[in-house]
Amino acid sequence: MRAVGYRQSLPITEAASLLDLELPKPAPEGRDLLVAVKAVSVNPVDTKVRMRARPEGDTPVVLGWDAAGIVAAAGPAATLFKPGDAVYYAGALNRPGTNAEFHLVDERIVGAKPASLGFAAAAALPLTSITAWEAMFDRLHVARAVPGAARAILIIGGAGGVGSIAIQLARALTDLTVIATASRAETRDWVQGLGAHHVIDHRQPLAPQVAALGLGAPGFVFSTTNTDQHLADIVELIAPQGRFALIDDPKALDALPFKRKSVSLHWEFMFTRPVFGTADIEAQHALLTEVAKLVDAGRIRSTQTESFGPINAANLKRAHALLESGTARGKVVLEGF
Repeated sequence: MRAVGYRQSLPITEAASLLDLELPKPAPEGRDLLVAVKAVSVNPVDTKVRMRARPEGDTPVVLGWDAAGIVAAAGPAATLFKPGDAVYYAGALNRPGTNAEFHLVDERIVGAKPASLGFAAAAALPLTSITAWEAMFDRLHVARAVPGAARAILIIGGAGGVGSIAIQLARALTDLTVIATASRAETRDWVQGLGAHHVIDHRQPLAPQVAALGLGAPGFVFSTTNTDQHLADIVELIAPQGRFALIDDPKALDALPFKRKSVSLHWEFMFTRPVFGTADIEAQHALLTEVAKLVDAGRIRSTQTESFGPINAANLKRAHALLESGTARGKVVLEGF
């Protein structure tokens, strides 16, 4: 089968950073599905793993943690899906990625593709939707109010892939006032179009901008990028007993300043459930099912903003380069081989 991967961990500007490959077609066992991949999207984790994970022996690394496709075969213990079903999912960090014609995935982290979306638009959603959902509802527990705090959430990095779906989920499923950050005219317009009540500039100090809104101190902060640059502002602006979640990888994180306010800190990593096979792993199947219902009901929409053509090394290099530039808006998708 055709796939895209690498044999050396290299900067994306290097010719061998991503390669077109021919690999054996896998076969499903247990609760795995064999999915004929129709479309993928690219996430920051793809670029991070490319620079960190070195191939073992002669086996190349295949990246990709977002896909939409059709079930080609199911393992003997699979009960949720059957061949012919259209699905979407984000895979697992400790298994080969989705940048391949056929891909194995545990059905418990798979959802039925939104019927109203094509494969490309659907592929933009799984990883970011799981991340945003788990961060807000499993980590921050936004349905449970912080006493005395404004019923508001600050989403740092509102125009990115996770921020773009977090804004929509917060508007569709909660009564929170959504404050999102964006710094360019096009990204401000983007987050406003997604439903943010207020937009502030993350290139400027955040705390005075939030105070100027006159809402009071928000009970929740969800940081998707550059957390270390904004930490002092987050400490200042969040309400006492507030809840703070992040998903990025700051080189260092001093949590001590949060002690005075008894702020709880939550790290969200959407691969935790599949990597560790947690007892509640099937929660990802359930939440992707709910996201599909919201899409089909017209309450949220795909965050696809760019289509880079078919799934091959050249187009994936372009996508990686865009994400590494820090200027991506929404999600980049690739479709077909």
